Amino acid sequence: MIHVRARLGIGRTCIEVDGHEGHVEDGRVCAAITAITQTALLGLEQYAQQYPDLVSVEITQE
Repeated sequence: MIHVRARLGIGRTCIEVDGHEGHVEDGRVCAAITAITQTALLGLEQYAQQYPDLVSVEITQE
């Protein structure tokens, strides 16, 4: 199962995606969630590059 957790606060948003669906339709659900998440991250990175005084994006890899 894929778990998506979002925490919203004043001036702060945190999104965490983990897990793997593993069997439904040959992994298409997992691939779709990954594509959506990574597209959002790429968009946020581009926005941060355009407006570095307004937006900061930190992506860490475990």
